[in-house]
Amino acid sequence: MTTGWENKPLGEVCNIVGGGTPSKANSSYYGGDIPWATVRDMREELLSTTECRISNEAVAHSATNIIPRNNVVIATRVGLGKVCILAQDTAINQDLRGVVPKNKKYLDVRFLFRWFQSISKVIESEGTGLTVKGVKLPFVKSLKVPVPPLSEQKRIVAILDEAFEGIVTATANAEKNLANARELFESYLNAVFSNKGEEWVDTTVGQLVDDQILEKPLDGNHGDTHPKKADFVQSGVPFIMASDLVAGEVDQMHCNFLTRSQADSLRKGFAVAGDVLLSHKGTIGRVAVLQTSHDYVMLTPQVTYYRIKDGRVLHNRYLYYFFQSPKFQDEICHIAGAGSTRAYIGITKQLELKVSYPDFDVQRQIARRFDALIAETRRLETIYRKKLAELTELKQSLLQKAFDGKLTAGAETAIKEDATA
Repeated sequence: MTTGWENKPLGEVCNIVGGGTPSKANSSYYGGDIPWATVRDMREELLSTTECRISNEAVAHSATNIIPRNNVVIATRVGLGKVCILAQDTAINQDLRGVVPKNKKYLDVRFLFRWFQSISKVIESEGTGLTVKGVKLPFVKSLKVPVPPLSEQKRIVAILDEAFEGIVTATANAEKNLANARELFESYLNAVFSNKGEEWVDTTVGQLVDDQILEKPLDGNHGDTHPKKADFVQSGVPFIMASDLVAGEVDQMHCNFLTRSQADSLRKGFAVAGDVLLSHKGTIGRVAVLQTSHDYVMLTPQVTYYRIKDGRVLHNRYLYYFFQSPKFQDEICHIAGAGSTRAYIGITKQLELKVSYPDFDVQRQIARRFDALIAETRRLETIYRKKLAELTELKQSLLQKAFDGKLTAGAETAIKEDATA
């Protein structure tokens, strides 16, 4: 224990106040003047707005309580470990608890808030429950909060607030750079396929099939022949769903598997290396090029394969990028009714999809430029994701040091340098 610090049970130094939900059967309880917070409202450190407001009558006739502004609320169910400071007097639901210091000359609210941030993972790990994990009131009251002298609390808070301001700025910059890296690819994708030349061929999938350029697209087995969950095995032939098409590749490690004998017995849906895969059911418009060491992978009815038959006319990686173009994606999503839980575009309708392409050599050049751009985009994403992870680790490290009494003089300068590096 650091000299001059005390460790106190939270319930000894704070009032822990529960909440509740007014009856939905009484319409007069809702739409009033009192903010009523749930876990969904805990988006920022300062909880300033709520999705719902209730009336004084609702407070009087329910288990909810109003927590005074400038106090801490924590999530003890659902978003276990989340913590905010209230910007205004706010009622809370049963998933939250207000934590109100009994003596604010003994325990600073912002110190308390930062301490809760430092133990959020501890609270989360203590959650119990089969469907929704939560912690009970006795556990919350028993948490030991370190209490240094008030002047030391305020010093620690000042250092953390300034440091976290720098971390927030650095995080925002990294997230902006990450978004810019993605937008660069999307912008180029849109530019290439929105400015096609006069020599480009405009056709349809069905016409490409008729012209012997594409094989007829096929998806997985429907009806009685569709493999069931009970058929899945630990390893074997990959059984590919829409969710297995990730970042232009086919995840053949975390997918489901079928035995080779069962897969061989199926009627259709045999995708081979080089096929362009397109998701067309539920999740619409995911695209990948299949690279595999298997003789084939088996598709579910969510995924269609597009197989080039005449490799002198159409390049598979060009087709892969074309399928990602905004115009094609808009078309397939519109036909499929994307946004609906039953979004779907069958093979017959897929034959009507429009395809445009230039000379084969130009296709190959376009594909190579996109390949290079994707490689650069992924390189930048790796850098920015690493930076975001480092900033998260820095924040937790600072919180740990703060409540171990190790934020020494001169720490502010070192913190700033770490955050902006």
